[in-house]
Amino acid sequence: MTGRPTPRSEPAPVRPPDRTGVVVRDGVPLPWAVHGTTGPTVLLLPTWSLVPSRFWKAQVPFLARRSRVVTFDGRGSGGAGRPEGAAAYTDEQYAADAAAVLDDTGTRTAVVVGYSCGAAWAVHLAATHPGRVQGLVAIAPSCGLAVAAPERERYAWDARHDTTEGWAKYNKAYWLAGGYDDYVDFFARKMFTEPHSTKQVEDVVRWAHEIAPRTLADTTAGRLGLEGAVRTPLEPLCAQVSCPVLVVHGTHDAVRPAAIGERLAALTGGELVLVDGGGHGLPARDPVRVNLLVQDFVERTAPAEAAQRPRRRTWTRAPHRNRRALYLSSPIGLGHARRDLAVARGLREHHPDLEIDWLTQHPVTRVLADAGERVHPASAWLANESAHVEDESADHDLHAFQAIRRMDEIMVNNFMVFADVVEDGRYDLVVGDEAWDVDHFLHENPELKRFSFAWMTDFVGWVPMPDGGPAEAALTADYNAEMIERRARFARVRDRSVFVGNPDDVVDLTFGPGLPGIREWTEQNFDFAGYVTGFVPPDEAERETLRRDLGLGPDDVLCVVTVGGSGVGTSLLRRVLDAVPAARRTVDGLRFLVVTGPRIDPATLPRRQGVTYRGYVPDLYRHLAACDLAVVQGGLTTSMELAAAGTPFLYVPLQHHFEQNVHVRHRLERYGAGRCVEYAEASDPDALAAAMVAELAAHGRGAGRARGGTRLPVETDGAERAAAMLAELL
Repeated sequence: MTGRPTPRSEPAPVRPPDRTGVVVRDGVPLPWAVHGTTGPTVLLLPTWSLVPSRFWKAQVPFLARRSRVVTFDGRGSGGAGRPEGAAAYTDEQYAADAAAVLDDTGTRTAVVVGYSCGAAWAVHLAATHPGRVQGLVAIAPSCGLAVAAPERERYAWDARHDTTEGWAKYNKAYWLAGGYDDYVDFFARKMFTEPHSTKQVEDVVRWAHEIAPRTLADTTAGRLGLEGAVRTPLEPLCAQVSCPVLVVHGTHDAVRPAAIGERLAALTGGELVLVDGGGHGLPARDPVRVNLLVQDFVERTAPAEAAQRPRRRTWTRAPHRNRRALYLSSPIGLGHARRDLAVARGLREHHPDLEIDWLTQHPVTRVLADAGERVHPASAWLANESAHVEDESADHDLHAFQAIRRMDEIMVNNFMVFADVVEDGRYDLVVGDEAWDVDHFLHENPELKRFSFAWMTDFVGWVPMPDGGPAEAALTADYNAEMIERRARFARVRDRSVFVGNPDDVVDLTFGPGLPGIREWTEQNFDFAGYVTGFVPPDEAERETLRRDLGLGPDDVLCVVTVGGSGVGTSLLRRVLDAVPAARRTVDGLRFLVVTGPRIDPATLPRRQGVTYRGYVPDLYRHLAACDLAVVQGGLTTSMELAAAGTPFLYVPLQHHFEQNVHVRHRLERYGAGRCVEYAEASDPDALAAAMVAELAAHGRGAGRARGGTRLPVETDGAERAAAMLAELL
């Protein structure tokens, strides 16, 4: 097995900026970005140079759908310059930088949002440029107000200490003497006191290593008024702030106590929102609530010329409304689309008046368009999950668990789109087929639920890969524990949890040390629909007709090669094509149909004799039922379609893909379907060709020959059973 792919250190931003530029002030280059072109401007200030402007990744896409959002890397961070000396990093310098960015971006006025240290710079900007700040939001302010912090104040930042415990790590000498890594880890964990914050901690640690300890020391000295830097008292400036102010602070903030936020609100006459149980990193840890608070404040403080015009609205009395459902179908592959369409058809049989909107992405939207379904126009605002998965993969290697973790920015964006849709949509039912974003953030914000919610999935439980070691085992256990705790505390969020399969299809493993068994917990918390194929397998007469439609004669042998709809299967397609000549030399009449799916261009693949290439095939299950052999990835849908049709197949799971290697393999072995081929074997053309030949020989070949059977029959009524469960919610 090859090593893991090395993805980019930072996934691509959900929303590329509409404009970028660099303003140089006092010799320091400051790169800025503008997202959005209409509406009031929101300036998201930088914060302590420990992190760059990417810290705002959960806010920018949502705010930019309604506003013009300006961000910039502050001096000492990200792509900005790193001047030497504390005097270059005073509050006045940062405030002047912000004014320069406003000038360079052509911004007359803005709502200014400052986080942590940035709150002080927002106050300076509002006090010295009152005409340019129409409102000020201070989140977890860490600024020079007269509020005692005894735990931190025991240790002077610029003195040497005889201990490196606790806040003694916040020490210049310690950083420069090699303790920087230790301090960064300590501080990142102090930022996020909420349980299950591993991803947020990792982000801060990674960003902190983009700057040198010396730079962080200079920025700290400048903020504290040390080493020749002059510190202006903040409290008198607060009295000069004349714009509306919103202060948001967590009651469990372990970096700066909530008393600072209370004091800032009192000094500015501002509104105070305390996040009970919240830590210091609120924009990252509670992005939905922060986004809604900021957006509401922007709308209340926007100048008259930027405010939205009144909209015409219609309110329909509840008894007069048709039943409405919003269907969320996962775009990672095409398997969900077919089963979701089958369930939707079943729902309409129970409720003929049901109107269904679909909120989803390419390639699912293509399947829905072919089926004549209505895709909600807000789907265009969704960030593409399939593209993210493709970017995370390399050489048939996709660490699925880590890819989902690194999809956090996408998940926030897509949930905010969902929240907008359901706010005005008056939906009776929302069905989420592995809509991880919606399920996660509804449990984090249960007050946003105003509909019946049904959750569908075909696997339960994050599972570590063996070479991930104790660290990955601890991470998956933490994610599983979070899910279990949320379901216990907020069972009302899901009105129905439907497992696409049967109890024995659930792996008999544990969620982690001290946690329940996965199968046991799933049986207690889910209803079981049986497998949903979305089609009825053809009989022998229909299969012969299908073969004739494909131009196959009695002596022709067809192998279909397909890798799903997510676009991560290019490497496997190339390996199979390398094995084609050897396989065709051994099996007379062997032909190949290579189906690349909608996200891989067939023209990018090498040409081989005896191979036909297709992109998107709407009724692929018909080809799978008609062929003599298939070679596929380890995805559940295609594998179970082959099992239902009784077609022999080889499946090659993506390396490090826990679902394909554990959950799907367990189910296929239970059904006695398919033969697993490791990618290392598939990388050898002769070995892969031999495996194909052996599988054909074991099951017969051509029309009318013996079909490959399965130990267990695949259900044909799963869609009807799932639809009946969901129909009860309507």
